[in-house]
Amino acid sequence: MLRRTKAQSTAEYVIVLGLIVAAVIAMQTYVKRGFQGRIKDAVDYTGQSGQSGEAVSFTTKQYEPYYLESQFASERSSTDTEELAEGGSVSRASEETSTRSGSQTILEPKTE
Repeated sequence: MLRRTKAQSTAEYVIVLGLIVAAVIAMQTYVKRGFQGRIKDAVDYTGQSGQSGEAVSFTTKQYEPYYLESQFASERSSTDTEELAEGGSVSRASEETSTRSGSQTILEPKTE
C-alpha cells in the first residue's frame, strides 16, 4: 500500500510539472513581444544625450518583420573533379560559385 501511494504522489508531481512547463512555453511569445514593446518605447522616448522625456526622430526605422518585403534570386553551381593516377592515387578538386541579387524594402506601417 505504501508503494502505491508513493508512485501516485510521483505521478502527480510529474503532471503538475508538465502543466507548468506547458504554460511557460505557451506564454513565451507574449512575454517576448512585451519586452520588445518596452525596448521600442525606451528607444522612442530617450533623447540623443541619454535624457528621458525628449522625443527623438531616428533616420532608420525600428525592425518589424511584418513591414519588410524581400525579393531575391539566387543561383548556385558546383563542379567536382576526380582524377585517378598511376599507382592508385586520387586527385580531387572542387569549385563552387553562388550569386544572389534582389532587393529588400521596408514598408510603411498601416495606421488605423
